[in-house]
Amino acid sequence: MAVRLAYHANCWGPLGGNAVGVTSVTQLTYRTFADMDRAFADIARAGYEGLEIFDGNLLDEAPADLRRKLADVGLELVSTYSGGNFIFPDILPEELARIERVAAAAAEAGASHYVIGGGAKRASGIQDDDYKRLGEALDKAGEIARRAGLRPHYHPHLSTIVEGPAEVTRIFGLTGLDFCPDTAHLAAAGGDPAAQVREFAGRIGLVHLKGLQREPFGFTPLDAGDLDNGAVIQALKDIDYSGWVMAELDSWPDPHEGAVRSHAFLRRHFA
Repeated sequence: MAVRLAYHANCWGPLGGNAVGVTSVTQLTYRTFADMDRAFADIARAGYEGLEIFDGNLLDEAPADLRRKLADVGLELVSTYSGGNFIFPDILPEELARIERVAAAAAEAGASHYVIGGGAKRASGIQDDDYKRLGEALDKAGEIARRAGLRPHYHPHLSTIVEGPAEVTRIFGLTGLDFCPDTAHLAAAGGDPAAQVREFAGRIGLVHLKGLQREPFGFTPLDAGDLDNGAVIQALKDIDYSGWVMAELDSWPDPHEGAVRSHAFLRRHFA
């Protein structure tokens, strides 16, 4: 079992999106409104080898410049993250055009993975065919990612139609993408992340770990909160997982301190 430790650069400022995407779906990217150079330096200083960034931040600069910045601080771009509705046929070509643009930039910047989330909840409620539509859209996005040389993963997420364990099992029967578990989102939706790691042992090539505090609801470093990420790491050991482990924390008063705490937790449990 060989793991490498990475961190998501989403903690250094408010999370949002590209406002142009409100009127032009193809521009609808995620982003962290922050000094990303500071985030890169803090992540490297905390001891990580790699990182993930949102697609909007990825597209902010030329891939060669991003690659050079990361190399200067000793980091590797592991992955980027995109979301989408993926259930509305009329806008799917626009969403896939964005996926294609992001995949090309990520590959040029040195990434090896592409993490995709989404599956819109309709105002009128979930339609049964929405899962089939989502699965088909994810497969198309996965083809785009693979052509660019990236390994594609689907990331179940709160606020989408894939939250709870039954929905997670259902979607992975409808798409060929790998499963990127986010331990906090899975647990918050009623899942057992360690059991889900074992359920999809053959389809996990990238892992997101973060802490969860249930009351009041919030995300925490890995050494705090109500979620036993140690049990998840034991499950990863049991399935002989090898690859990147991505710690993540959506917001924290001192982002570097949160990154350091999670790094110490990972080092301790993977020792």
